Amino acid sequence: MPPDRIFVHVRTSDPISEAGIVAALKTRAEIWITDGGQTTPGTVALIVADEMNDEALTLLRTVRGKGMQQVIAVVSELDDAGLMLAVESGIAGLVRRREATADRLVQVIESVHRGAGVVPPDLLGRLLKQVSQVQQQILAPRGLRFNGLTDRESDVLRLVAAGLDTREIAQRLSYSERTVKNVLHDVTHRFQLRNRSHAVAYAIREGLI
Repeated sequence: MPPDRIFVHVRTSDPISEAGIVAALKTRAEIWITDGGQTTPGTVALIVADEMNDEALTLLRTVRGKGMQQVIAVVSELDDAGLMLAVESGIAGLVRRREATADRLVQVIESVHRGAGVVPPDLLGRLLKQVSQVQQQILAPRGLRFNGLTDRESDVLRLVAAGLDTREIAQRLSYSERTVKNVLHDVTHRFQLRNRSHAVAYAIREGLI
């Protein structure tokens, strides 16, 4: 196999659909179709289902069990619940079956292989709306954010990053010093970090603060 080709494994519950997609991709110079036994860490899995449901999740578990983490779902129908299920399941690319031409599939495969996520443009607005609703209705009332930090934790880490010590942070935020220490302990324990400096470095690197 030429070294610049992308390994792709196609998985469906319908042999006819699988044969059609394999035939469309097999002639492409960018793609190397594998049966799943010959995979690399960068292998992209392509699962095909009518919708994001138990059938799709079964296919997803199968390819993940073979070590493939970059997964594209080709689906016939995708409602809001299916869209969120795809996101929660770590699907990296979504393609409607009616739009799944060989050219489009290759574009999405190449993007996912590079580490990008791909969602049809008209679904992006729906996805952002749902994310906003989760933030406003579920996370915010509990003082949580999508980045995994509470507002209090973000505030404390920002001040640590600014060079303030525990006493100064407590005064600035009107907390006790014990509260500040507990916040830092919770963050370092939850993210398995060594100390407050490591916590700040991690938070900055991951874009959490």
